[in-house]
Amino acid sequence: MRLSNNIANCHNKFTLYFTIILSFSAISACSIFDDKGSGADEYSETELYETAQKFIDNSFWEDAIETLQKLEENYPFGKYAEQAQLELIYAYYKSDQLEAVSVTADRFIRLHPKHRHLDYAYYMKGLASFTRHTGLLGDFTPTDLTTRDPGKAQQSFAQFAELINRFPESDYKNDAIKRMEFLRNLLARQEIHIANYYFKRGAYLAAVNRGRYVIENYDQTPAVPDALAVMAQGYHLLGLVDLSQDSIAVLKANYPEYPAFNKNGAFDFNYATGSAITSTWVKTLTLGLFDKTPAPKFDTRDIYNPK
Repeated sequence: MRLSNNIANCHNKFTLYFTIILSFSAISACSIFDDKGSGADEYSETELYETAQKFIDNSFWEDAIETLQKLEENYPFGKYAEQAQLELIYAYYKSDQLEAVSVTADRFIRLHPKHRHLDYAYYMKGLASFTRHTGLLGDFTPTDLTTRDPGKAQQSFAQFAELINRFPESDYKNDAIKRMEFLRNLLARQEIHIANYYFKRGAYLAAVNRGRYVIENYDQTPAVPDALAVMAQGYHLLGLVDLSQDSIAVLKANYPEYPAFNKNGAFDFNYATGSAITSTWVKTLTLGLFDKTPAPKFDTRDIYNPK
């Protein structure tokens, strides 16, 4: 199947090049320009733009990029100049050149602050950052996104927010909102991931602060119940009984089915460590040499994340 697809793709590309050769007569089989870029002046702005469109329509992204760059170099003030810059942003994105997407979009915004499609440039900036964080373009390796540096996710969220604030009627608004919701949930979950790390290091106050940050900044996200549990556990380990009980009370009032509550409705401080189970068999097998209580770890994504 893969071989047949490759043959079909080669056939399609050959057909496209054959068409272009007939149209322009001096085009090589591998590129419409030689390595030095000479010969671009031989083609009109319209011919270059139409050639780029053919490459885009057939998903030949590198060829489209090369052609659009030549168009921009030779006709910087032509009738297709602005549209070519927008097409170039798209071609960079499709070819997974995400840094180039951001650079080209920024340049378009700077050069054309009143353009009717300015919102598209802002949207593509956010989309490039979103893709760099999530790896949704060409990255098929399973990974837990909560373990990644949140920098690109935060950047993407801010860029989508800027799009919505600047262009409340934009056609890209609804998609941006959906992506922002995904990013907000992800950023909240990353805080829980960090809190779990702090539990492992014995930094209980730092863990509590991460839980509180989720409550204060990411309310109504699926990470909130774990954030409350983090605070309950952290305060308990710090010996701050009243604060721990306050967190438990809020957790129980809003998430009575949270799995840390036992059948009697009490918060099980061993729930997140599994110590009630592991300590017994570890002690038996190692004669007590490795009887270490595991660090708490809260992660109820399978329960509270949207299905």
